[in-house]
Amino acid sequence: MAWAVYARQSVEKKNSISIESQIEFCKQAAGQELSVYMDRGYSGKNTHRPSFQKLLNDIQSGKIEKLYVYRLDRFSRSVADFGKLWEILSAHHVEFTSINENFDTSTPMGRAMLHIIMVFAQLERETTAERVKDNYYRRASLGAWPGGPAPFGFTIGRCTDSQGHAVPTLLVEPEKSEIVRRIFESYAEDGATLGSIAKALNQEGVPGPKRSTWDNVSLSRLLHTPCYVQADEQVRLHYQALGANICSEPEDFDGVHGVLLVGKRERSVKKYTDVKDHNVSVLNSVGFIPAQLWLRCQDKLIRNTQIGNNGKGKHTWLSGVLKCASCGYALKIAYKESGQRYLQCSGRYNVSRCNAVIRADLTALESEIAIQIQKMLDNVPEETVEEKRVDTYASQLEEIDRRADRLIDAFSESPNMSPTYLQRALARLDKERQQLLEARKRDSRRPTLPKKLVFDHLSFDEKKLVAAQFIRRIEVGNDTAEVVWNV
Repeated sequence: MAWAVYARQSVEKKNSISIESQIEFCKQAAGQELSVYMDRGYSGKNTHRPSFQKLLNDIQSGKIEKLYVYRLDRFSRSVADFGKLWEILSAHHVEFTSINENFDTSTPMGRAMLHIIMVFAQLERETTAERVKDNYYRRASLGAWPGGPAPFGFTIGRCTDSQGHAVPTLLVEPEKSEIVRRIFESYAEDGATLGSIAKALNQEGVPGPKRSTWDNVSLSRLLHTPCYVQADEQVRLHYQALGANICSEPEDFDGVHGVLLVGKRERSVKKYTDVKDHNVSVLNSVGFIPAQLWLRCQDKLIRNTQIGNNGKGKHTWLSGVLKCASCGYALKIAYKESGQRYLQCSGRYNVSRCNAVIRADLTALESEIAIQIQKMLDNVPEETVEEKRVDTYASQLEEIDRRADRLIDAFSESPNMSPTYLQRALARLDKERQQLLEARKRDSRRPTLPKKLVFDHLSFDEKKLVAAQFIRRIEVGNDTAEVVWNV
């Protein structure tokens, strides 16, 4: 087994220590040659660094006996992340030495110092993050753009607040704003779908927000964005009925200015439709999509929301994590006349913007990944493997009832809400309820996992469930595949 050194540098700064210097210091401390793992241009908060992942794989394969780093934050900046990493190191009997902090985990004092330093580093990060978060929400409440790139169709500009201080706002960029207006108008038409609009834009060569192409996700994200709407009383009632916190006064919804929606989205909930407890503020900037058109598109988006994907991904237990290494789009399974499975890039066949030809052997890929998953399963304590059956739908059903109550309250308080709008909204909620009840019924038949897992003995659905826990994505190239793990 080898001794190794890991070095990382996010950006090259004048006063920062280079990767080469980190490696040299560690070699001097070790007194011998070390296997080198290094990542350039990666933050310590990102655990999906290429060489870092290779190091972890080598540790789990039993190739590493001792690991050196120049400073602890070169390895990890999060107590939670380091806790998981330390479990991996301990499980494979790998000693850990930090040169700058002058300790190693082969001694009790070194282990104690390690955890103390990580606790204080995490405290500092959380304090900084809290200040940034408070400033973000403060700027949003004033109607200013709180930070980050402007939404597609806008560009960042400047104006002054009531005290004469300069604050960022949004200014319409004429060419792109016309694209946004066209998307809303097209989607509001009967029979129009996200797919049909994406196909038309791609055929015309209209570049998307972050890629050269449009797809359902980028269009859905744009159509849900409230910065474009000329927000009036109906828009305010729309968000009030969804359970959002309205931070601006009713008179601020003047039918001229856009709206900013701010709030944390959990991965376990629907990304766009669940805005409960999010903050809604009227922006300083002017919207350019009429409220009636924007609301019509929101109604259509909600009607088209799908709950569950029953019957999807039946051809491989890796479905959902297979991505094209060239363009990033999902890979789908196709069959030759002989019945052999092969992979196709949806970016090539759906939006015609990828030239990748995938020749990777899917059967061989499944076999190799199954071996790697089994190795990780062997290191998982039995009590953490058993899946607990939890009714995740009860809270969603209760929330639908609360949304209906809020709608009725808003109708009784506002003379501007029409009975027709209320009737449509309540009917939509009832449809959501029925879909949730059907999804819960399907979920109740989902197989549970045994305490001791042997991956090859699992059913197809059980393999999908386990793979989704371990794998973030698999980037498949012409004849190569790189697995990005969640662990």
